[in-house]
Amino acid sequence: MKRQATAVWNGSGKEGDGYLTTQSTVLNNTQYSYNSRFAEGIGTNPEELVAAAHAGCFTMKLSFVLGGLGLTPESLETNCTVTLEDGKIATSHLVVKGKVPGATAEQFQEAVKDAEENCPISKSLTAAISSSAELV
Repeated sequence: MKRQATAVWNGSGKEGDGYLTTQSTVLNNTQYSYNSRFAEGIGTNPEELVAAAHAGCFTMKLSFVLGGLGLTPESLETNCTVTLEDGKIATSHLVVKGKVPGATAEQFQEAVKDAEENCPISKSLTAAISSSAELV
């Protein structure tokens, strides 16, 4: 499987701006700029997209791990925070809340750890990855 995205940038790093388009066109000429990355400007930024990718990948992997235990989640909600330090993504922290009928707290924590370590985005990051979980 291959997926692709395209970035276009015009101008200098600080004054320029760009657009991102994904193969699916969910992002279609979506604006990004210095201000959307380092201030509170309108548009997206690479770190936000990494956080979204990590949250989505981890949550889907967690669903598969739970399924392997014979458990079907009613809902899983994950928030991912990435930290940019010294020009690199230094950390990625996942906070998940899950409603999983029949799951014990221990099963849920073990499944979360498995997903944290084994989702494809986790495996591709060199950042320190951590998680916390709550079974509701």
